[in-house]
Amino acid sequence: MKQSILEMIGLTEGEAKTYKALLRLGSSSTGAISSEAGVSTSKLYIILDKLERKGLASHVDRNGVRNFQAVEPAKIRDYLNEKKREVEALESELEAQLPSLMQLYAHAGAHETVTVFSGMKGMRTAHEHTYMKLGKGDIYYVLGVPDYPPWEEKDPKGQFARYWETDHRRRAAAGIGCRMLFNTDANAALLKQRNSTRLCEARYMPIDIRTPAYFTIYKDTVLITMISAEPICIEVANHDVADAFKAYFDEFWRKSKPFK
Repeated sequence: MKQSILEMIGLTEGEAKTYKALLRLGSSSTGAISSEAGVSTSKLYIILDKLERKGLASHVDRNGVRNFQAVEPAKIRDYLNEKKREVEALESELEAQLPSLMQLYAHAGAHETVTVFSGMKGMRTAHEHTYMKLGKGDIYYVLGVPDYPPWEEKDPKGQFARYWETDHRRRAAAGIGCRMLFNTDANAALLKQRNSTRLCEARYMPIDIRTPAYFTIYKDTVLITMISAEPICIEVANHDVADAFKAYFDEFWRKSKPFK
């Protein structure tokens, strides 16, 4: 069942049903509200209390009987804005505490993980991890970059190409460098574009090896991206594995020539 907008902004199913019942009934007793909302009386008092605390309901006592009514729907904006402020405060607190949390993580010793991502969204999620581990002055390395044509029939709108063009601008703005070794059949215009981006140097592989995968190497991580109709990315977080792939990259880079 599709969630209502009330549930999407944080109300429980019972709270959403009760609020809608209050809108339909106007000022009413708990008996009428329980029947209209389909919520048991034992739970209704708790729900009404929560709605009042959220600023979405109010009550009035008439002749010893308590009646409840909904606050006008426009007030939902106020509730949502309050949630935004709470999230922003949590984000600030997280940023303040993240260094100490990362320090605890590092002190726990070596962490080895293998994670698989699938599809275009998965590929983007995997690449976003570079920004979690790299900062200004750091470099990532890409080995065996294919030409774009293999993607064209799978991505007729060119979203893949646009994503990487935008991401390289983001990378440069963050002060992160990259070195890229493209397959020998890659279009020269693509290498020219990459070399025109700040802090990026692209070259052709020194030998004609073409595989259905390319490798991104940084810090303790190797990301293996398999090219297919639904891309598959295998992320390996292991210092020894990353060092091994980096050694291969360095040797190929040493034998390659600057792009002209």
